[in-house]
Amino acid sequence: MDRLSLSWRIGQVRGIPVHLHVSWFLVFAFVSWSLATDFLPGHLPGLSLGRYWAMGGAAAALLFLSVFLHELGHCYVAQWYQIPIDRITLFVFGGVAHMRKEAPSPRAEALIAMAGPMVSFGLGGACLGSTFLLESLGAAPSWHGLMVLGTLLGVVNIQIGLFNLLPGLPLDGGRVLRAGLWKWGQNFHQATKQAAWAGLGFGALFGLVGLMVFLGAMTGRLPASASSGGGWAMLIGTFLYAAAMVSRRQATLYHMLTTVPVRELMVRTVRVLSPASSLDEAVNGHFQVYGHGGFPVVDNGQLVGLVTVHDIQAVPPFLWSRRQVQEVMRPVTASLCVGPEAPIMQAMAQMAQGGWDRLVVMHDHHMIGLVTRSVIMRFLQRGEGPKPGDPAARGNGGFY
Repeated sequence: MDRLSLSWRIGQVRGIPVHLHVSWFLVFAFVSWSLATDFLPGHLPGLSLGRYWAMGGAAAALLFLSVFLHELGHCYVAQWYQIPIDRITLFVFGGVAHMRKEAPSPRAEALIAMAGPMVSFGLGGACLGSTFLLESLGAAPSWHGLMVLGTLLGVVNIQIGLFNLLPGLPLDGGRVLRAGLWKWGQNFHQATKQAAWAGLGFGALFGLVGLMVFLGAMTGRLPASASSGGGWAMLIGTFLYAAAMVSRRQATLYHMLTTVPVRELMVRTVRVLSPASSLDEAVNGHFQVYGHGGFPVVDNGQLVGLVTVHDIQAVPPFLWSRRQVQEVMRPVTASLCVGPEAPIMQAMAQMAQGGWDRLVVMHDHHMIGLVTRSVIMRFLQRGEGPKPGDPAARGNGGFY
């Protein structure tokens, strides 16, 4: 189980891991129960309770298989555009395909978004068409149960496709809307914010309609059975609204990561260590004095490596006086250095690739600063771009 995401990996398709979120089990049980106790007895009277539950469980499993195929449609088109897929997760409201990067163009964005609903419409049409064919051929009564399930799956898949085409993020229709706005305005960030606003509107609308239906059922103005529909509408509206808010926040962060240069966050006053210094000297003269987590190692004006608290802690303290910094430091590599005009996203990618928690900022082969993961995280938590003269935003406070 992935404890961070509360999901279980159940397999993989075309190299894409498939996960079940813990909430999936709750909705699977609810769907099975509602089919076995209400829908199926109403359409197939006279069967045993055990058979109703077996058919309800099978129908619920097929419904989630439909959702999985919907997400797989997104993934196949995304892979065509060389977009890596982390995984597919099935959860209480359906499923989501986790893509590692955004689409390279408005056309790619639209095609990736439309792939899911097209799969749902195809499945719905196939199920309804097969049911109609059996009925027109005068299928035997023993096929009646299969025809009922076929109709159910067909209608639900059509509904899934139509619902996902609503033009508001994070729904597929919202991604199509974003693609159009992106193409029109040539600004992905602005298009995302506008599509997210549409998603907020749909979320609020669903929640409001659901609340009115629920209150109408409670006060007797509507049938009591409508209360469950109202409750689901409120739940879906809340989910859409929250997800749209996340989309807006992610768009802002993405814009910051790709437009703010490293020089805006780097620490300009950098203390360095000599490779010949003992670990005792490093600890007593630098780590304890300045409280930083790591220092560049410079020899005759040339950057040769980086030493961190963890590097020194790996050596027993009684050996610190006999070991030199150059023996424990991590030698300099291309991923340790970054230019001052590089976007923050590039710096974060280099940190992840090289396993660094800080990078040395170089200009014309000279060290001009240091940027750390902690400074970047504090900057992102602020949720806004740096302001001129703001030392906390620009990383001049010396925290590295």
